[in-house]
Amino acid sequence: MLTILAPMDDVTDTVFRRIVADCASADYTVTEFVNVDGLCSRGRDKVIRKLGVELDTTPVIAQIWGKTPENFETIAREIAEGIIPGFVGVDLNFGCPEKGVVKNECCSAMQQPHLREKARAIIDATQRGLGNKLPLSIKTRLGFDQIDYSWHEFLLGFNPSMLTVHVRTTRQMSKVPALWEAILPIIELRDSISPDTKIIMNGDIIDAKHGKELAEKYGVDGIMIGRGVFHNPYCFADDAQVIWESMTKEDRIALLVRHVEMHVTNYPNDERPFNPLKKFAKVYINGFPGASELRDKIMHTNSADELFNMLRDQ
Repeated sequence: MLTILAPMDDVTDTVFRRIVADCASADYTVTEFVNVDGLCSRGRDKVIRKLGVELDTTPVIAQIWGKTPENFETIAREIAEGIIPGFVGVDLNFGCPEKGVVKNECCSAMQQPHLREKARAIIDATQRGLGNKLPLSIKTRLGFDQIDYSWHEFLLGFNPSMLTVHVRTTRQMSKVPALWEAILPIIELRDSISPDTKIIMNGDIIDAKHGKELAEKYGVDGIMIGRGVFHNPYCFADDAQVIWESMTKEDRIALLVRHVEMHVTNYPNDERPFNPLKKFAKVYINGFPGASELRDKIMHTNSADELFNMLRDQ
């Protein structure tokens, strides 16, 4: 069973990927969502920082999204040829349900039948760019307004190396329980259309043990964990819950401090600002008396130094 850390924007940068890998490594990790149109613009220097792999110890897949097929081809070629170095594959983001992105006819909007030819153009362009040098994978959902297996049939026709399915529709966002059983027809389609494609399931998977149970029950080739990592950074360990429950308050604070220290070192001169870092407090600062109050104090800090000074008193 393959295990993969899900792409999450403003979360799965090289720093957090390294933290998770050091706790318990997945087989693969995926970058934040990176816009190919931004990478092909004058704003490239700001966008390309999301493709940093300086601290990674686990194989990393670059996830890209955007509107312009030519830009998908350009960036796929740069990744495949090592101009943008450090990746073992490229993943197309056809799954993000964010309203602004969907309104712009990107990501999970592609599931709609009237955008299918646009999706074809993007996939064809990305495959041309990769030129068989790196594998192409695709992350998507069950459909847009409702489950639509014609979409997965369409995607499998391109023989991707992996097809990751978040087992909810776009309209469902994450507001309903994951529809795990809905993966079964996709596996049947895979078997008949693209037998070598790995089917990866995503949605409400708590940890590796839970994922293994689901993989065995539904016959998928692997699992992808997203929000589960916010509850337990050791989620890819076989005994994840035992490990995390044994961590003391001091152990958990030390993980947060290490994360912030790595961030400050890796992004000097506020290349990535401090404030978004504070959301990671909910990953580490929980499960002990006074955790809620400590998280509140963290949310009121305004710099790494202020955070470190406050934590020394804990």
